[in-house]
Amino acid sequence: MAENLILSGETKQEKYTSLVPQIKALLEGETDLVANLANISSLIKYGMGFYWVGFYLVKQNELVLGPFQGTLACTRIAYGKGVCGTAWKNKETILVDDVDQFPGHIACSSASKSEIVLPIFDQHKNVIAVFDIDDDKYASFDETDKTFLTEITSILESIF
Repeated sequence: MAENLILSGETKQEKYTSLVPQIKALLEGETDLVANLANISSLIKYGMGFYWVGFYLVKQNELVLGPFQGTLACTRIAYGKGVCGTAWKNKETILVDDVDQFPGHIACSSASKSEIVLPIFDQHKNVIAVFDIDDDKYASFDETDKTFLTEITSILESIF
């Protein structure tokens, strides 16, 4: 099913507009966090055509790899390290046009060229996970991605 989601003639905004209701429908009635995050990773990866899509969950004082779609990934990321750890520490979304230019970037895959990381918050505004998306092209992410992915992380906050 997921492989049929990419519609090459659609704009980025049209693709996201199509994905958001699918994400809401997937989450309806399903309470298992791992299942939900796995399906969301698949929907975004194949729906948008990104290189790598996944989640890192805050466990003790590090990010631990959660459900993802893509190549092998770093298993653990320290607080404040790399793009993911920095998004966690700063409690803000980070867009990186060229990962090689990001100070302290952790190269889990040499094919990754650009990245967006969004924090996911609990009801007390503590970061409980980060949503990490990489692409194998430079400058793949923009304000459209940030807007729609922020909406998606807001939806996801309800399942943690």
